[in-house]
Amino acid sequence: MNNKDNYAVILASGTGVRLWPLSTIKKPKQFHDLLGIGKTFIQLTYNRLKKVVPQENIFIVTIQDYKEIVKEQLPDFEDKNFIIEPRVMNTAACNLLAAMTIQQFNPNAKLIISPSDHFIFDEDEFVEKVNLAFEDADNDRLITLGVAPTRPDVNYSYIQFIENTTPIKKVKSYIDKPDLEFAESFITSGEFIWNTGILVWSVDSIVKAFQQHLPSMKETLKKYFDLDRSLQNTETLKPIYTTLDVTSINKGILEQADNVYVIPTTFGWSDIGTWSAINEKYKYTGEDQDENHNTLLCKHFSGYNAKNNFIYSTQDKAIIIDGLDNYVVINSEKGLLICPRSNVQFIKTYVSDLKLQKNGEKYC
Repeated sequence: MNNKDNYAVILASGTGVRLWPLSTIKKPKQFHDLLGIGKTFIQLTYNRLKKVVPQENIFIVTIQDYKEIVKEQLPDFEDKNFIIEPRVMNTAACNLLAAMTIQQFNPNAKLIISPSDHFIFDEDEFVEKVNLAFEDADNDRLITLGVAPTRPDVNYSYIQFIENTTPIKKVKSYIDKPDLEFAESFITSGEFIWNTGILVWSVDSIVKAFQQHLPSMKETLKKYFDLDRSLQNTETLKPIYTTLDVTSINKGILEQADNVYVIPTTFGWSDIGTWSAINEKYKYTGEDQDENHNTLLCKHFSGYNAKNNFIYSTQDKAIIIDGLDNYVVINSEKGLLICPRSNVQFIKTYVSDLKLQKNGEKYC
């Protein structure tokens, strides 16, 4: 535990627009206490990772716009451990940037990659499974933590693995963000689990994987790391980094590589990517539910023929609902969202449309 070669990388560049109107481009979801527990998601993630790596070995990938928010919320985070993206370029680019940055000063490093906005209920099991992954990462394996799916969802990666008696399973097939028909068939089969997006590997293994599957990306970014370290900064990185392919680590590496392994877990995970995902957390714990299964995160609520709704308000106002079933109602200073829970995957589209409207961008 806390081996000096074990590092953590928190990915914190995302905008989280699927959680509008609370999560906005200026202050996305990782910097909010959406669960009402007194800590933001990035604070929860940082504290969780301190249980598996030395604090000085935690790095954060983010953009310049969010650096001050991170420093405000994580006052003991070391400034030298920021990895600043000149522009958000999807997860393949930021994973390679993080791996090659850390590889410069520790070629024996092993990394856990964690999004900044996940919720994990059982952190003891999390620690156990991460330590297991770290132990196995020297075997040239790309390891992900998996969880049982709770619904067909087109926003996740699905993993089918070869059954064996060990806790670490070789991945048989890896499908990123299938269409709904395939997602439903995967759930029905009972043979697939979700990738949590929490990944463990050695810097050597992941850089080799990029060399094999995304060679142009690796060779392009190498031009930056060939510079003297005194010349490595956001300005010299920008003209190189912004030419990289805008692809995900799932599509670019994990779907392609044949050395991908998964550790199935039961630690109570949610990526908190949508309002439905937040509602699942409350259903999981049974908190803040009324007799009609409405989840109430607001000051005052009156419901008439209202059931199975998720109500969230950051403002001190009464909310009265009549005749809604299975809706999300989200109120913040930036906007009001009333949407069937079955349509929450379209919120990103709604926000894109709002940006195009006159004066709409100020609400995004």
